[in-house]
Parts: sequence; structure tokens; C-alpha cells
Amino acid sequence: MVKLRLRENESVQDAVKRFRKLVEHAGIKKEMRRREYYEKPSDTARRARRRAERRARLSRLSSR
Repeated sequence: MVKLRLRENESVQDAVKRFRKLVEHAGIKKEMRRREYYEKPSDTARRARRRAERRARLSRLSSR
């Protein structure tokens, strides 16, 4: 949960900017996008496997 207290003499624009940074840092936007639509467990596993394969391929290429 992100909490934001307005500072003394802080403009609304500065408070909104600080709020956005806090939300981004907490990973809330990423989590919201991930939960926006239901994803089948098999699709989640497939995406994770492909991500791991890509990571392995890149590490093999960089170690050459």
C-alpha cells in the first residue's frame, strides 16, 4: 500500500509526481497490468519457459 502525505507548501503537481514514483517503485502498475485479464496457468508456464530459454540463449551468446 502506498501512502503519501502532502508536504508543507508542496504543489499538487509535485505531489502527483511523487505519488507516481511511489506507485512505480512498489510495482503496483506492473501488477495491475498482469491481473487485467485472466491468464491460464499453462500460458503462464509457457511464458516463463520462453523467458528462461531467451535468458539462457543470451547468456550463451555473451559468454562466447
